[in-house]
Amino acid sequence: MKYDWIWFDADETLFHFDAFKGMQLMFARKGVDFTEQDFHHYQKVNKPLWVDYQDGKITADEIKHRRFKEWAEKLNTTTQELNSAFLEAMADICTLLPGVKELMEALHGKVKMGIITNGFTELQAIRLKRTGMAGYFDKVVISEQVGVAKPDLAIFDHALQVAGQPCKSKILMVGDNLHSDILGGMNFGIETCWLNHQGNPADERIAPSYTVSSMAELHAILLA
Repeated sequence: MKYDWIWFDADETLFHFDAFKGMQLMFARKGVDFTEQDFHHYQKVNKPLWVDYQDGKITADEIKHRRFKEWAEKLNTTTQELNSAFLEAMADICTLLPGVKELMEALHGKVKMGIITNGFTELQAIRLKRTGMAGYFDKVVISEQVGVAKPDLAIFDHALQVAGQPCKSKILMVGDNLHSDILGGMNFGIETCWLNHQGNPADERIAPSYTVSSMAELHAILLA
């Protein structure tokens, strides 16, 4: 095995993250019919917030508050309550991406594995437990707890510290986001694997060590 550590992103790398389905379930539980149009409107607010979060301009708490502000006023509740209800719904619909379980089983015991995610703390442990993934990961690094998000080098540095400072040349970062996962990993000086299962266009300024379209492809590379 070429690597001592493999760090994985969580959403859309290990876990499906179907936000529309999660929102529909959350609002159905409140007796509200949440439409695609509603979701489109929500994303107009939500997406720029995540960009600002990755750029270090706002905190995780600000995302939680601002993305649900309009709905909280409409439903006469708090943004905190809606955020928790959403994360609970996301945990309830959580599934693994194809090939994840097989890869984890194949790598287990051969290499140490960790997660570095910009997602929220509340969702991570419950998801790992429900999908039977908890035992595979030695460390879980969550931006909300560290106080900075990928691609900030500080979160990668934090992961390096908690991993016991392995040699950077023996670490691989695997993720679906070219900016936060791949550019972040490259700038930190580790090898990267872009999981491009959605067929997104490449960016010539960002050169991952590997590009794969599935976990099965990564599996073949790592265990060749």
